Amino acid sequence: MNLFAILSNIRLPDILDIAFISIVAYQLYLWFWGTKAFKALIGIIVLSGVFIVANSWGLFLTTWVFQILWQVFVILLIILFQKEIRQMLERFNPLKTIGFKHDSTADGWIPGFADWAFDAAKKRIGAVIVFERTDLVFDLITKGIAMECDPQPEILNSIFYKESPLHDGASLISNGKILKTSCYLPLTTREDLPQEWGTRHRASLGLTEQCDAWVMIISEERGEVSFAVDKEIQKVKDQKELSGLLKDKVFEFKEPETDIKDKIKSWFTRRYQIKAAVFTSVFILWLVLAGQQNFEKKIVLPLNFRNTPTELILSQPVDPKIFITCRGLRKDVSLLTENNVIASLDLFSARIGTSVYNINTGNLTLPNDRIHIVNISPSRIELTFEERLQPKIEDKPSMEKEPI
Repeated sequence: MNLFAILSNIRLPDILDIAFISIVAYQLYLWFWGTKAFKALIGIIVLSGVFIVANSWGLFLTTWVFQILWQVFVILLIILFQKEIRQMLERFNPLKTIGFKHDSTADGWIPGFADWAFDAAKKRIGAVIVFERTDLVFDLITKGIAMECDPQPEILNSIFYKESPLHDGASLISNGKILKTSCYLPLTTREDLPQEWGTRHRASLGLTEQCDAWVMIISEERGEVSFAVDKEIQKVKDQKELSGLLKDKVFEFKEPETDIKDKIKSWFTRRYQIKAAVFTSVFILWLVLAGQQNFEKKIVLPLNFRNTPTELILSQPVDPKIFITCRGLRKDVSLLTENNVIASLDLFSARIGTSVYNINTGNLTLPNDRIHIVNISPSRIELTFEERLQPKIEDKPSMEKEPI
């Protein structure tokens, strides 16, 4: 396969195709990284690679087994990733981009909430509070008691007081309201966490691995306030910082930056190593599969003549050309040029004057029979012939001497 020929024939749909799959693959990486499903996803990619290699090498038995098991495999994927698939569809929900945002009335209880959080940490009262953002978390938490109220200090004390029957578990805050309390969160499977982190930290990280929620943790042992966000733990030093995080990050009361140049620059520079690796992998996969893609290419060819009568000369048109559209596998069609495709016309029956000739596939010589001609333009051509002028023979001067 001539990779240079394929690369030289890349078109806008190919670029959009590679870019779209790269973006989807990058988002899948972000969503699945650190979860149990990530290892299964890697296994699926490896098996897909084995199937592609087996198919390209003509391994009949291996290809047949994969084709039989693939239908069952799709059903297993849906069962295995049903939670992740639902979250992915929720993230792609276009209604979230229309302008539905959190109610700004939540701003009223934030200062009191920040004071309560550090007062609880000082008194060694442990707590886990989930702040729902764009991803729905109801399917990720279990049990819980439904309620709807503002997160005021008095209510929070009654929930997380050590003797309270509701203190065991996490509370869920959505749109500025406590919707559930005494909830259980999924534990993380990571093994690189510090030993001093207990169940609260592991449960908080486990939830952030599966959605974009922010989880506030009040440590009962160390008296610290921290956030689990983006699969990491971020400590909060005082009430002012906590209020700022809730306003600017969790509920996003401040208007986001509108400088489009900064947004584009940030998109390319943030995690650029991962993005470059994903793009390179997708591009290599495209190159491997591109050769088997159906492809069309237009070529301009000079029209050659054969068996032209010696007494005739073509007067019009001068240097005639035709346009042909070829279809076939990209690995074959991308190699076509005017050097390996010949268009010729037999002029054995040509006469003086104007004649019309049909041009069809019989007038074309292709490198192989896997390429099909879709269109020839023009399909008819008018040729005007004139009699070839013979060179005049001048009389030779006489060599005899005139008499004196």
